[in-house]
Amino acid sequence: MTSVPALPGNEPVTPDNHLAQLERENARLRRELDASTTLAVSLREANEHLVLAAVDAQTSRDDAEDTNRRQNEFLAMLAHELRNPLVPISVSAGLLARGPAATLPLARLTAVIQRQVDHMARLLDDLLDAARLSSGKITLAIEPLHLAEVLEHAAETIMPRVRERGQSLTITHDERDLVVDADRVRLTQVFTNLLNNASKYTQDGGRVVVTVRCDEGIAVTIADNGAGMSDETIGRAFELFTQGPRSLARSEGGLGVGLNVVRNLVSMHGGSVTAGSEGLGQGSTFIVCLPQSAAAPPCAAVAAPAHTASAARRILVIEDNGDASDVLRLLLEFEGHQVEIAADGHAGLALALEGRFDAIVCDIGLPGIDGFELMARLRAAQSIPRPLTVALSGYGQPSDRERALAAGFDRYLVKPVSPATLVEALAGVSAASA
Repeated sequence: MTSVPALPGNEPVTPDNHLAQLERENARLRRELDASTTLAVSLREANEHLVLAAVDAQTSRDDAEDTNRRQNEFLAMLAHELRNPLVPISVSAGLLARGPAATLPLARLTAVIQRQVDHMARLLDDLLDAARLSSGKITLAIEPLHLAEVLEHAAETIMPRVRERGQSLTITHDERDLVVDADRVRLTQVFTNLLNNASKYTQDGGRVVVTVRCDEGIAVTIADNGAGMSDETIGRAFELFTQGPRSLARSEGGLGVGLNVVRNLVSMHGGSVTAGSEGLGQGSTFIVCLPQSAAAPPCAAVAAPAHTASAARRILVIEDNGDASDVLRLLLEFEGHQVEIAADGHAGLALALEGRFDAIVCDIGLPGIDGFELMARLRAAQSIPRPLTVALSGYGQPSDRERALAAGFDRYLVKPVSPATLVEALAGVSAASA
């Protein structure tokens, strides 16, 4: 006898039961299909959300980069525009001190003007460098350097301030031939900022002592007997916009960015910097640690002899600031040169192409065509004698200097330029700040 297949639950198989089983199976498959469809929709929606999130993230990055770029461009332009009026101030002060009616009080007043102009220029440099460091826009030109030469250059920069306040500055070395791998300009900036800071917060008649020691690395200690710092100030000394204690008069005020620039530049050199103090009124100590280089520095170039007077030259000044061009004309004519002025790029290029000039002093930010394009066109004209060319610019970054030299300028001077520096540059002397 043939057995009858049983359904689940031992139900006998009948056409009706078999149909019910198929319906249940179909229902189960529909549920699974609905669940799969729901999952597919969810996955599609999740993928769309991920795509939108990625697009939003990229847009945010693009916006941040654009904001950062515009900020850097704004700060560069701000520094340029603020440096421009410093040129006529600085040159006018120099002319007053050298004029036939110069007196001792007048010389003192012009010295004050020049120091304040230099101070303003340093503030602009610190502000711009702080912004560029935070966005990674500064690169170093590393070479082996004698540390003693870097420290001496930094000391020379602040000595007018030290002498004015009757302070003493001494530098002692365990070894004078210590070599570091560093960017000459940036490492000098580090020690100039630290020495300036020490002088700023030290009373008249105080002392600043620099000690250089070498063990596993190089340690440069800058110590003063000035205002000192609290523990709270020490902990925040290298943060951006942190300032030490000062009186309500704010006679030694600043932007609070110099030490932040120092820390970042030292770190870029593979070193570290620390601050310390025994307390308020007990002086401050800053220690810069740098790795010692195993390389020998290049031989120092033989310094060109100082020029007490330069030969008379025919000089073209291309400058759109009327006050600046007027005082530059007065300065250069005082030196015995013949001077012509052009107030924009096109007029300057037309005069330069006449080939009548021994030297050209040219601003970079000019109406019409800028100084870079003007110089490129001038260098492309092979039919005229090649004059000595000096760029005079409010843009002070190393990349700006490199671009100007690549365009064909022989010298690059950052505003505000001292009269002596400009005169030396036109005489063919490599000025210290060129």
